Amino acid sequence: MRLISAADLKAWISRGGELAILDAREEGEFGHGHLFWAIPCPLSKKELRARAILPRKATRVVCVDGGEGHAEKLAEYLTSIGYADVHVLKGGTPAWKAAGYVVFTGVHVPSKAFGEWVEHHYGTESLDPPELQALVDSGKPMVILDSRPMDEYVKMTIPGAVNVPGGELAYRIGDLVPDAETTIVVNCAGRTRSIMGAESLRRAGVPNRIVALRNGTMGWELAGFSVERGQTRSYAPGTPQSAGLALRRATAFAAENGVKVISRAAAEGLLADDSRTTYALDVRAADEYAAGHIPGFRHAPGGQLVQATDQWVAVRGARVILADDDTVRARMSGAWLRQMGGWEVYVVEGALQGALATGRWKPEAPEMKPAPTVTPQALAAETGVTVVDLARSIDFRAGHIPGSVWAVRGRLPKVEGAVVVTAPDPMVAHLAAAETPGARVLEGGVAAWQAAGLPLATDRQTPPDEACVDWYLRPYDRNSGIEAAMHEYLSWEIDLVNEVARDGDSRFGAW
Repeated sequence: MRLISAADLKAWISRGGELAILDAREEGEFGHGHLFWAIPCPLSKKELRARAILPRKATRVVCVDGGEGHAEKLAEYLTSIGYADVHVLKGGTPAWKAAGYVVFTGVHVPSKAFGEWVEHHYGTESLDPPELQALVDSGKPMVILDSRPMDEYVKMTIPGAVNVPGGELAYRIGDLVPDAETTIVVNCAGRTRSIMGAESLRRAGVPNRIVALRNGTMGWELAGFSVERGQTRSYAPGTPQSAGLALRRATAFAAENGVKVISRAAAEGLLADDSRTTYALDVRAADEYAAGHIPGFRHAPGGQLVQATDQWVAVRGARVILADDDTVRARMSGAWLRQMGGWEVYVVEGALQGALATGRWKPEAPEMKPAPTVTPQALAAETGVTVVDLARSIDFRAGHIPGSVWAVRGRLPKVEGAVVVTAPDPMVAHLAAAETPGARVLEGGVAAWQAAGLPLATDRQTPPDEACVDWYLRPYDRNSGIEAAMHEYLSWEIDLVNEVARDGDSRFGAW
């Protein structure tokens, strides 16, 4: 095991070049304190995640944790599947902090800190919830665009807001808001996607007054206003009529930030070049991606790619190739990635000309061996079986098989008798079952159980907040202290600019 000191790792980060820092803890644990450029790679999902975020086996990798020994296990796994330059941070995150370096809480920190930098750097205009309500009451032409994915929008949104995820805003704004006299308000749950959505429109040269809702739905509720729930308002699918205008706008923004345009053949050549780490990402909506994409490209919707870059891109100094149908969304996302992390970014022209793959992206996990399975109907007829559910803790709360036990893979409770494992991702279920003697996997998981008309139990208190090691609880996810958590979150996000400056490992906008 090659150990590296905190001082040496700090020097590696400052020196530049290809480097990935992987944190082996579960995402909830990771969120309580980690290095700025650390990427979550929890042991429970290592087979599904490692190859996707580390496409080149020669990349220098440093594994970290909170001092529990998880980093050593991740390093051993990476070495066993062929990664040749793997190290472990001696003493983990506590040693990093003891050396006087900054430890960050929260998740997607580089992206969120970048959003705060964007607001300061570009002077993004924003308005408070009472100001938005006054604008609505005035009757002046205005629209509210919610820049989050639909699954978040459905849970709660500003009354009247239309769902337009951030990566779609500059592409579709010409159709959504053809009148330059209409005020455009962009919101999210907190701050980052409001800022990035509004500033994307401004950088694209949209002539309207464009503002971010300060502090998003959290700020809206804290100000005493009510949200809507269960709404599905969205943009019209398909290519917008104003796509030509969107392309001219995106082309200028991308060119200003050094985004390079290449052919599909050239992109495939870069992917075949093993001298550099190269990520290939399709930034369109999920249904567009599933209908046809360049083989080998992973789905990464543009707004979320900028909001949560650490879910797709782990290697500092890597190349990133982005694809869509006409380069608008790829150029917008690429320009922001250039400013955030300085990655060498390419956009594929003519991406859909040629052979295409269809369906959802699936991770490569040759370690997975199919375990015996049981149907929901057969399981319902059995007795004396313990069902272990590996869903996210917050999803388990929302609906699970009555009597089932929530767990994280690798930390399964000891149970007597027969065991059936279920997980939203069947690959995780089969990997976990292989580690539990005699365990079977529930075919189709909880979704199939529900589809078969079998009952679900809900329990907001199980698991309790403190046990949710797999998920960094947002204020809305908590069972108590929600308002205080909102205030704390918003203060944390605003202060990120100062923490990043103190850390010194990022040069937003100056790569």
